[in-house]
Amino acid sequence: MSFDVLDLFCCEGGAAEGYRQAGANRIVGVDWKRQRRYRYGFLRADITDLDVRFLRQFDLIHASPGCQFGTAMNNDKSRHRNMIPATRKLLQAAGVPYVIENVKKVADAGHLIDPVYLTGTMFGDHMITSTGRRYVLERTRCFETSWPLQAPTDPGAQGHPIANVIGGHIRCRDAEHRTGKGTGRTVDFPGENRPALAAQLMGMPWATMGGMSEAVPPSFTRYIGQQFARHLKQQEMAA
Repeated sequence: MSFDVLDLFCCEGGAAEGYRQAGANRIVGVDWKRQRRYRYGFLRADITDLDVRFLRQFDLIHASPGCQFGTAMNNDKSRHRNMIPATRKLLQAAGVPYVIENVKKVADAGHLIDPVYLTGTMFGDHMITSTGRRYVLERTRCFETSWPLQAPTDPGAQGHPIANVIGGHIRCRDAEHRTGKGTGRTVDFPGENRPALAAQLMGMPWATMGGMSEAVPPSFTRYIGQQFARHLKQQEMAA
């Protein structure tokens, strides 16, 4: 079942690609920065300026407000505004089914309501280095929805080391990748094509390292989009 998606705080379109794979018919992204890598319809705007009549043109609204105000990866949270409450208020006023995404730390702080946790290990997201070693993506993200969403079973990393794309770098925090005697510093895959590995890990070959650092992996929203399509079908049959 096809559906139209409005993608707020869209960045370079990781979430949008997943919805496309799930069967979205029309996707429009909104961001206050110009996003030249975004591959779907795009509107440059502040979401607080959007009219609810525009939002009501879509079947589903996905929103990924910035996580810098609450993530453990940011040491200066005071410079960043928590946009989750304002975003939720706007989406509820529109009355359109919605998804609000953010990081685990933010959800634990109570900013998301009854979130569902998704990780890359649920979907087999991984990369393989030039030496043939497999690394898996964890990248836990949390999703508040206005409709029923269930998380799939998580088989875990199954003994493989975990890699992630953070701050424009691809990193593994396992012991063999650490250096500096307790400083926590890492050596990030020397001798490898790091952007290519990151693109493989995230499933985003069109994106920059910076874009992937902020992205929702497409596998996550492909799953959400498939669940939403089933939800629409159930509603249609019940009508």
